[in-house]
Amino acid sequence: MSRCFAVAFVGLLAASPVSFAQSPSTAPIQTREHAVRLVTLTEGLERPWGLAFLPDGRMLVTEKAGRLRVVGKDGKLDSTPVAGLPRVDAQGQGGLLDVALHPDYAANGWVYWTYSQRDAEGRNGTELARGKLAGTPGAQRMEQVEVLFRMAAKTDRSHHFGSRIVFDAKQGQPVTLYVTLGDRGEMQRAQALDDHAGKILRLTDDGKPAPGNPFLNDPKARAEIFSLGNRNVQGAALHPQTGVLWAHEHGPQGGDELNVIKAGTNYGWPVITYGVNYVTGTKIGEGTTKAGMAQPVKHWPSGFSPSGMAFYTGERFPKWRGDVLMGALRGQGVMRVRLDGERAIDEEMMLTGSIGRVRDVRVGPDGLVYLLTDLPNGGIVRIEPVQ
Repeated sequence: MSRCFAVAFVGLLAASPVSFAQSPSTAPIQTREHAVRLVTLTEGLERPWGLAFLPDGRMLVTEKAGRLRVVGKDGKLDSTPVAGLPRVDAQGQGGLLDVALHPDYAANGWVYWTYSQRDAEGRNGTELARGKLAGTPGAQRMEQVEVLFRMAAKTDRSHHFGSRIVFDAKQGQPVTLYVTLGDRGEMQRAQALDDHAGKILRLTDDGKPAPGNPFLNDPKARAEIFSLGNRNVQGAALHPQTGVLWAHEHGPQGGDELNVIKAGTNYGWPVITYGVNYVTGTKIGEGTTKAGMAQPVKHWPSGFSPSGMAFYTGERFPKWRGDVLMGALRGQGVMRVRLDGERAIDEEMMLTGSIGRVRDVRVGPDGLVYLLTDLPNGGIVRIEPVQ
């Protein structure tokens, strides 16, 4: 089979109206705390990246190739992608990335998403947009689309885009959102305050720098920056009790981290890291510690390539309540971390060998855990308890 024909054939499969709702579950799997089973709700998604639950039980799922899909509560995949999104530059690790609903979605209807976009000079970078879902099944589209943020500066590199969206809607305060941006493979940019790369941003819900940002009044810094020294954050979530942002770092070899993200904090990349260069194994930066740079809550010398993150807050897995759940790409499972305040006191790699690469982890309104599998024929897999 020629390469051109193979690419066309894969694209045809990804766009075809195939649904594999409610595939048979796996045999029971015993984790340390709960016996579980995996139920495949949906297949036929091309490298799904982000997942958001609509109030009526449907799900929005991004495919990295540039398609936004609607999935029914029963797992049935709408045959036609949502129309009306801005053009996506789906090259390398870029593409259509995260998706999230505004906390007041029921009143305002705003859906937010991140994606990579190429400019007239051929450089690409992460952008943030929003729109309102309209239409009927098979003919859904985004209306009132607005591009809220464009990364500066863009580059011709094709990796380390971030990119997660986390809303913060504390009572009595304006809604803000965090957007994570990777270093774009140009690691020194993570330390430059006049550059968005390698940062976590904090924005208002219309894309402006959020009031109270740590560098808001620094004329030499980007006002959107909340933290710096981040390599490639692909998982972030608010702690359910403290409301503080936590994030993991998809690090170099042996440099994966879990961090508490605090305003104005420098997380060290690439000056300090517990990892080394891939392939060569050579040292990165100055070492593992330096004054003025934060230490991780936890780091993994063996590495598992984290992507996606959620705190478990449901009722269906009571022994996981308050734990961090992280998808594992290289580790091909789910990493569960137990916390005591801001200390990691226990961990368990679950489901290894049962599911493959996990790109995203979400806790559903039903208290079950939903995973996106990072495959050319990927899908949504639900973790259910075995009574």
